This record gives sequence, structure tokens and C-alpha cells, in this order.
Amino acid sequence: MNDNEHVLSSTGLSTQCIHGGERPDPLTGASSPNLVMSSTFTVDEPVGFSANALTDAAPFVYTRWGNPTVQQLERKLALLESGPDCQCFASGMGAASATFLSLLETGDHLVLSDTCYAGIAEFARHGLPRYGIEVSAVDTSDVRAVEDALRDDTRLVWIETPANPILKLSDIEAISKLAHDAGALLAVDSTFATPVATKPLLRGADLVMHSLTKYLGGHGDALGGAVIGPSDIIGRLRREAAIHHGGVLSPFNAWLILRGIATLKLRMAAHQSNALSVARFLEDHPAVKRVLYPGLPSHPQHDLAKTQMENFSGMVSFQVDDGAAISRKMMSSLEVIHYAVSLGHHRSLVYWLDTNELNENSFQFDSTGLARYREFAGDGIFRLSVGLEDAEDIQADLDRVLPG
Repeated sequence: MNDNEHVLSSTGLSTQCIHGGERPDPLTGASSPNLVMSSTFTVDEPVGFSANALTDAAPFVYTRWGNPTVQQLERKLALLESGPDCQCFASGMGAASATFLSLLETGDHLVLSDTCYAGIAEFARHGLPRYGIEVSAVDTSDVRAVEDALRDDTRLVWIETPANPILKLSDIEAISKLAHDAGALLAVDSTFATPVATKPLLRGADLVMHSLTKYLGGHGDALGGAVIGPSDIIGRLRREAAIHHGGVLSPFNAWLILRGIATLKLRMAAHQSNALSVARFLEDHPAVKRVLYPGLPSHPQHDLAKTQMENFSGMVSFQVDDGAAISRKMMSSLEVIHYAVSLGHHRSLVYWLDTNELNENSFQFDSTGLARYREFAGDGIFRLSVGLEDAEDIQADLDRVLPG
């Protein structure tokens, strides 16, 4: 941590979002972060040809090894998550796979949230076993289920809270204690929450992962991912995954995401306000069977949400009858909301997630797990990322496509 970051560590979150990791350019005085697109850098002292020989004091040599713009973003994210170090990747999926492949090896055991981002669910179930890594997918909203799944060879517990797409929560503090007692690390996918809502490292987690594509970037125009945690672990991810696997973040995308983070706290307050208004509207709508939003008293884990989240985010899930047919109507009739995947953008986005399709391709629940999932999602669920439009216009758009 440099002197500037030490000072910023005691400032408010909005100040950190704006100034963290950044300083005016010493040559030009430019106030905004520089965009350094060079793939290589001249050096004025001997530097080894292998990145394995690099030290923290080494100059910039090659952008896959390190880049000034990306480094500014990494320092900002570490500050926002109260973590020592950060490594950025080309996408959230790149950050997740880097964590698995850098920290796990043949014979290790992973405990994974049984409901999480589909790409992570599929990679863990289909990819990791090919490397001799055993995976136990459990309902991590149930602390006892996590405890029962832990083994002597468990090396990593991966939770996602709130979980995509049904917004189940996992108790970070309780699970971190269980993981550490078992000799395992705890990693938290906090993409839905953001550092505005939850700081997992302060609740006992070892690592926190973000898809920067979502709320942190905030504008739907840049892919990115990041892992924040202790310097020794992040160093392993940097050497193994970033440098040798090569899935590094583009400096241009880093620059776009830096721009987005400047307004993160303001945006998350607006996302939460809109989402709560829309969630209440949906709860009162005659066509809606169930609404899931951590900020509603009707959410089954609302008490945990109030304890663990400073902001309830902008994600709302809801059930209706004949959702597949309504999704087709949405494609042609929505005027404000975009029928599209992804989330956390300034625009509202909605997408239908069929339970059978998601289970067959991603989650592969056993009968008990599928029954638990259906308690939240039924035959399918709409995942609504509530944007920054006027809440009344979002509600009117939904009312246009929902029956009666």
C-alpha cells in the first residue's frame, strides 16, 4: 500500500471509489487515469526474461505481466474490499477459473454453492473432475450442509451470495469459521452484492471475486473480473493464471471499469431504491406468484440480509405462470427494459430462466436439491436487473407484458 492508499483507507466509500488507486499523472498533471495501451515497455536496467523472476519492485515490462492502467484498477479494488492485493482478469469467469486452477490440484476437494453462476457451475461439475479435483455441490444457505460436506482433503469452499439467479444468501462469517477449522480457504463471489453491500474479507473470507462486467463497470460495455485477497495467494494467481494462462484484462477495459467505479456508491443506492420499488410493485401484481428480493421482509433470509448487506442491490427474481410465453411477449413488447442476459448495467435487463433447462445443463441437482430449488424458482424464474431508469417507467413496462 502506497502513502496515498494508506490515507484513503480511512476515507469514505465514495471518496475511495473516485480516488482509490489513482493519482494525477506526474508528467502531465492529468487528473483522469491514464490509458496505457502499450503491450511492451522499455527498461533502463536488466530485467529477467521470465516473469517468474519478477519482484514487486520490478518496472513494467510486458502488459501480460503488468500494466499501469490495470494496476490502478487493482489497487482501487483492493482498497474497496479492504484487501491487501488484487489480480484482474479478462472476465469474471476468467477470475473464477483462475482461482480453481491455481489453488486446487489432483486429489483436492472443493465445496461449491449448488446454486451459482451457470458458467462456474458447469466448469466445476464438468471441467474440474478432469483434473482429478472432486466437487461437492451443496446448499450453502444451510450452514449445516456445508459442515457436513467438509472433508480432510477439502482445500476450498466457494460460495456466491446473493446466489444467481434465486438470490439465496450464504452466511459468510459462519462458513468462514467452518472452512478454516477444516483447513480450507473460503472464496466468495460477491458480484451481486458489490463492496457497497458486503465486504467478505472483513467477515472472514480469504478471497473475494467479482465479475467487473456487472455493477462495478456498471455500463454494459466492458468485460472484466478480479480476485482480491492476501498477497501470497494473489501472487500465485498472478504467476499461474494471469501470466501463464494469459487471460489478462485489457487496459482499455480497465480504464472503462475505473470510470464506472467512480459512481458505484451513487449507482448502488439508486439501484436499491428502484429495485425495492419494483419488487413491491411485483408483489402486489395479480400475475406474480412470488418475488425474491433480499430487501423485502418476505425474503426467507431477510434477517441475514439486514445483517450482512449494507445495500440490497438491484437484482429481483419473480415467478409467474407460463413464463416461457411471457418471455416471448417481452422480446417484442418491452419498451424500456431490454430482454437480455447479464446484469448490473444502468439499463434494466430481464431474462427467463427455465428450471429444467438450467438443471440439465448447469446445476444437475439430485431430487432433493431440485425440490429445494423449485421452492424458490418453480418451473422457471425471471431474473430482473433493475436499472437506473425512473422506477415508474420500469413498472409500467412490466405491467405491459404481465397478464391481467
